[in-house]
Amino acid sequence: MSSEGDWTQQNLSSASEGFDHLFSNDLVKARETFSNSDSPFHALGLGVCAFLEAALGMETGLMAEASRCLALSEAGAKKQLKSSKSVKPNTQFPPGTEWELLLADAVILLGLTHALSESYMGYMQCLYAMNSAHTKFSKLFKTVYPHGLSELPTPATSVAPSRAPSVISDTSSSTSTTTTKQSTGRSFFRWGSSAPVAPTAVPSLSMVSDGSVDELIMSGTAFGYGLFNLVFSLLPAKIRGVVGFLGFNHDRKLALQALAVSAARNDVHAVFAGLSLMTYHGVVLLLSGYQADEQHILKQYRAVVDKVSSRYPDGSLWILNHAKILRMSYDTEGAINVLQDGLRPDRPKSFAQADGLLVFELAWTLLSQRRYQEAADTFIKMTEINSWSHATYYFIAAGCHISLKNYEEAQKLLDAIPDLIDKRKIGGKDLPTEVFIKKKLAFYQEKQKRWTGSDANFAQCIRVSPAEELAIFWNTHARIKKDVAEAHIADLCSFSPTPTIASPYITVEDTPHPAPARADLDTTDEIAVRALLLGITHRTAGAFETARAFLVDAHRRQPTIKTSTWVGGVALFELAVLELKETEERTERGTEPMPPKEAKEEWMKVLKSAEETLDKALALATQQVDLSSRLDSRIAMLRDEVLSKKELVAGYA
Repeated sequence: MSSEGDWTQQNLSSASEGFDHLFSNDLVKARETFSNSDSPFHALGLGVCAFLEAALGMETGLMAEASRCLALSEAGAKKQLKSSKSVKPNTQFPPGTEWELLLADAVILLGLTHALSESYMGYMQCLYAMNSAHTKFSKLFKTVYPHGLSELPTPATSVAPSRAPSVISDTSSSTSTTTTKQSTGRSFFRWGSSAPVAPTAVPSLSMVSDGSVDELIMSGTAFGYGLFNLVFSLLPAKIRGVVGFLGFNHDRKLALQALAVSAARNDVHAVFAGLSLMTYHGVVLLLSGYQADEQHILKQYRAVVDKVSSRYPDGSLWILNHAKILRMSYDTEGAINVLQDGLRPDRPKSFAQADGLLVFELAWTLLSQRRYQEAADTFIKMTEINSWSHATYYFIAAGCHISLKNYEEAQKLLDAIPDLIDKRKIGGKDLPTEVFIKKKLAFYQEKQKRWTGSDANFAQCIRVSPAEELAIFWNTHARIKKDVAEAHIADLCSFSPTPTIASPYITVEDTPHPAPARADLDTTDEIAVRALLLGITHRTAGAFETARAFLVDAHRRQPTIKTSTWVGGVALFELAVLELKETEERTERGTEPMPPKEAKEEWMKVLKSAEETLDKALALATQQVDLSSRLDSRIAMLRDEVLSKKELVAGYA
């Protein structure tokens, strides 16, 4: 090995130790290790530390530090790339391939740093930066994987399910034509293909040792190419439309396969690929509403989590995903136990942002179980951990106290919110959740003034919990047990006027009480939000016809809604989910499954209807509607699941 190769390998090994500390939750030791050298690997490590702190804790103040370190890594990689052209190759790939990879890593992370703002300008800056990364990773992909990915192993050990999986779970004997076609795609801000690269033979897996530069190249190329495609596929439709018009089309299935190939290795990129897959699978299971093959996703998710957590058992990110799997599998109490154990006082902690994710997940999980006091306390604890929207944490905690009828404590929290919003702005603008919250506060104050002549103590007039309302956007009510759903239904139906839609869970008294002088819900907005919540909770409880009636009622009220204009689009989205879940129950889960031919006809009709409903939902998700980008992303996820179901149904006899 040349002296240049010795230097590269030594710095790679040293930086890898730093990442081991990072993945084990020891941020202090990680930074110490990365500070021991000024190599591009170490600069990238420092940039990743700052990036993860900024991303996981939504700490925008750390974005500048992340950008600084990543820029140093980018400059160092460019310098090494230039000098590598005149030395003997120290890998099985063309000279400088490792520096091309590191350069692309730095560029894509810089782009993602822009996206953390959650603003359309940030997304556009992200895309311009990632255009460069896409060009680099496309070139690397054709060099390192000239024959595609289909013959390479991934972490999952199970056999593939009946449909073409999102991530191939075992070795295939065929070559993926999709992979080959996609790998020659255009850079999406330039017409024309990238310059052709002469294919090279992919090194045998047995020839690539753990921790080697070859492993770095193979794992890193699959990770970067997969991450690029995945991030692009998850951007809001309006942004995807801009770059799609300029010539780039994403392939989410290939992205997931590339990440899985990377995750099967043991280098730093493999861990980040695993984290990307965990995050994606967790988001899809939580937010898409319906999965074409839920058990397959859970199987893939478990395989990745088990692989990484076996190496880093103390890492908060892996504890988090273990809990998410339990929650997605309806073992909510098991998830709470895992999270609480991960937060025990005697556990070593120096990565506050990662631990903060455990607290955040615990807060939502407690809320989903109607453990309101614990949930409120846990959301407030988030204000001690990071500086992201304290107003949002206060708002949800106040909603928990509303559910407990502890109006005095709720009012204290609500009164503090305006100052919290003023202190915390990104780019001079309120966060999307804070825009939503400001409108709700004004709505409650107006209602209290209408009731009493003054807006003082306006928490007294709130009936539908703000926490449960905001939880709609996190889809918290979809992964709860039937008894919890029934408890929600009972609470929501206790408010006057009583719902007129018949329900198996609503008891009509023989001698009804006289109508109150003043209805609890006296606006179309409140009645529509209640109808939406009742539709979701009835669907979770398995009462599909009643759920449909409530969701249709929520959407029907859209023209007269004044503040909660997001209800109509979300109601349509939930109707599409309902259609799919109801059809699944009818064709596949009954005591006598429907014959394949009949089931195919039924599914094709429903899938077409669901797509049409999603089109209507997207049309209502304009930029003027609160949290529209979240609904936009959920629609994109559900469309992918509809496409996957179409592929599966096409194979029915």
